[in-house]
Amino acid sequence: MCYESTARPPLPPIAGGSGLAGSEEIVLEAADGNRFRAFSSRTDEPGAPGVAILPDARGLHPFYRDLTVRFAEAGAHASAMDYFGRTAGTGPRDADFQFRPHVMKTTPDQVARDVAATVAHLRSRAGGGARAVYTVGFCFGGRHSFNQAVQDIGLAGVIGFYGLPQQREPDDEYAPILLAASYRCPVLGLFGGADSAIPTEQVDRFRQALDAAGVSNQIISYPDAPHSFFDRSAAQHREASDDAWRRVLAFVRPGSGA
Repeated sequence: MCYESTARPPLPPIAGGSGLAGSEEIVLEAADGNRFRAFSSRTDEPGAPGVAILPDARGLHPFYRDLTVRFAEAGAHASAMDYFGRTAGTGPRDADFQFRPHVMKTTPDQVARDVAATVAHLRSRAGGGARAVYTVGFCFGGRHSFNQAVQDIGLAGVIGFYGLPQQREPDDEYAPILLAASYRCPVLGLFGGADSAIPTEQVDRFRQALDAAGVSNQIISYPDAPHSFFDRSAAQHREASDDAWRRVLAFVRPGSGA
C-alpha cells in the first residue's frame, strides 16, 4: 500500500505562518461539462499564490482536505480536486469506496480539464484571487501534476511527489521523461531514494531531460525515504517531510523566506 489511511499532513516547518480565512466543500465544472468535487481553503495572506492539489489514486481523501488547510496556514490558497466526477458523481463516499475501477477510467485529457477548472477557481474571487498558481500532486497525481506543465493555462510551476517519471510500458506516451521537452514552467520533483517503483536512474533521466530542454528544475531525492513518504505517519519520515515542505513553500512563495 502506498499510504496510510489515517495519515495526516505534517505541519509546515515555518515560524509564525498565516491565518485560515475559510474552508469549504465545493463542486466545480470543467470545460466539457463534468462536475466534480473539490475542497478549498483560503489564506488571509495578501497577494497569496494558489495551489491546485492533485491527490493520489484515492481522490479527495481527508488527507488532501487537511493539506489545503496546511497550505492556507502557510500563506497559500489551496484547492484539492477529485478525479471521479464522471464515473462516481459528486455525492458522499464512505471509507469503503473502491477507487481502483474509477482510476482505470480516467484519462490524461480528463484530468487536465479538471485541473484547468481548479486553477480557474483559485484565480477567482471565491478561490482567493491568486495570480500565481501552481499544481502539486502525489503518486498518481504527481505524474499528472508534472505533465500539467505542457498545458497552456499559465501555471507558475508544477510540483510532483513521487510521480512516476518513466514509461510504464513501451507505448506509454504520457511519461514525464518523454514530455519534458514540451514543459512550459519550472518543475519541483520530490522522490524517495528507497522507492522501489521509481529507480534512482529514472529520476536522473527525468532531470537530464528537463536540463536538455532548458526547463528550470529542482529534482530532489531523499536517500532513505520510501514511496509516499510525505503521506505516511508524520513522525516516520519527519526529516524528509520537513525538508520537502520547505522546498515546496519556497517554490510557491519565492522570496518569502519560507
